Amino acid sequence: MARGSKSAPPPGARRLRVHKALHRARTAARRAAVDYFRGDASDWLAFVSLLLTVPLLSGATVAWSDWCPPESLVLPLVAGGLLLRPASLLGLYAVVAAALMLQTVLIDDSRSRADPVTPGSILIVACVALIGLLIAQFRSRVGVPWRRGGTMLFDLRERIRTQSALPRLPAGWHREVSLRPAGGQYFSGDFVVAARTGRGQRTLEVVLTDVSGKGMDAASRSLLLSGAFGGLLGSLPPHAFLPAANGYLLRQDWEEGFATSAHLVLDLDTGEYELYSAGHPPGLQLNAGTGKWQEIAGEGPLLGVYDGAEFHPATGRLRRGDVLMLFTDGLVERADRDLSEGIDRLTGEADRYVTTGFRGAAWHLIEAVARDVNDDRALVLISRE
Repeated sequence: MARGSKSAPPPGARRLRVHKALHRARTAARRAAVDYFRGDASDWLAFVSLLLTVPLLSGATVAWSDWCPPESLVLPLVAGGLLLRPASLLGLYAVVAAALMLQTVLIDDSRSRADPVTPGSILIVACVALIGLLIAQFRSRVGVPWRRGGTMLFDLRERIRTQSALPRLPAGWHREVSLRPAGGQYFSGDFVVAARTGRGQRTLEVVLTDVSGKGMDAASRSLLLSGAFGGLLGSLPPHAFLPAANGYLLRQDWEEGFATSAHLVLDLDTGEYELYSAGHPPGLQLNAGTGKWQEIAGEGPLLGVYDGAEFHPATGRLRRGDVLMLFTDGLVERADRDLSEGIDRLTGEADRYVTTGFRGAAWHLIEAVARDVNDDRALVLISRE
């Protein structure tokens, strides 16, 4: 090799440098987009683009009024409400107002065939401007991009649905869950978390929780608690779960900081179970031998009321053909009737599935018992076939 000559770069080195450069560019663009919607970056590109549309629309109004009326100036206002920050939006409003006044002067010329700018046209543009400003202020306060906000909520809803699914059980067991939020909404104050735990994952743990409030009013607390409870489940011994959940809820210091919860610990080999309760309605077990329903109720106070609460489980066993139901109070409780009446109605409807089997029964039971109730409803059903 000649003195002073440099060795050739190894094969693929240039490709690696290009890959790194592209990765840095994508990262910078992604950060810029995030900063833009958070209000930490400039929105000059969108602002300038919308400013350029204003004279174009004004000229088209004067030249082709049949196709472009004065009210067409609402288009950049709507786009500005979705893309610009409030301060930039006010600048766009000033330009649109100037364009309206200029249109009035030009159209008043007797030689122009364009329709005049009426007070109604100005009122429409002003109303749309106000709506756009409200949208921009909401976006700025929440920090949610308009193009991805719906996607985020959809993804959040799907995560809740996936998290509420019960794990697969061994042959001979059947499980299902049905959640019905109040008012036909997608977010609920009721949630379920479940996991297979123990040695060989031969234990099923299910937690059904009802957060104070309902529907969207309880959605934020329900989302936070479902994530926390999902992390606690399986990380602690069963008897320590509800005390830890109670402590977590107390630390949040919410005004409406209480919840009811039922924690089922089921041995999938023997069918023996423990049912812990924190102020929750009792579970119901169908004895296949007698055909009768039995209430299974543990002892314990509401979650989030006071520290040092103790929870004592009820015990039982699911034999072949037995069924266990856990539910929230929205399914059985009404202002004009006693809780026992609601439970009787639920068991009466459930008796119809004794001979045919309980597959698909959870959804139909809510339909039959509490279809038009303005409250969150949840039902967990586990049967040993």
